[in-house]
Amino acid sequence: MTNPLTHRLSRRERQIMDAIYALGQASANDVLERMEDPPSYSSVRKLLAILEEKGHLRHVQDKQKYVYLPTQPRQNAARSAIKQVLQTFFGGNVETAVATLFSEADMELTDEQAARLSALIDEATGRETEEPNP
Repeated sequence: MTNPLTHRLSRRERQIMDAIYALGQASANDVLERMEDPPSYSSVRKLLAILEEKGHLRHVQDKQKYVYLPTQPRQNAARSAIKQVLQTFFGGNVETAVATLFSEADMELTDEQAARLSALIDEATGRETEEPNP
């Protein structure tokens, strides 16, 4: 089996992975029911087989049907996808990617979100986070 985190996913494959992550495990019918503008049942089965070949899914047999489970925790898959987007669209430049996110007109951070992001930046740069004085 190849490393699933190195394979790019098509739009339909991402929809299927989203459905399986949301459900924890799913049959082809379960996936089909969660998809917007779903393809045919046979297309979903074929895509599930492709995702299994790529190493994103595994299956177990439950009576007459296959039940599919992700091979990686969602956080690992998310980390890999972010790295791919960062490299593809921003040349690996984190600052440019974050600036792009913040430049969106509807992007507003709460004070709590801003504080958490600030703490993450401090941690990534090796600075100590100062505790507020009472």
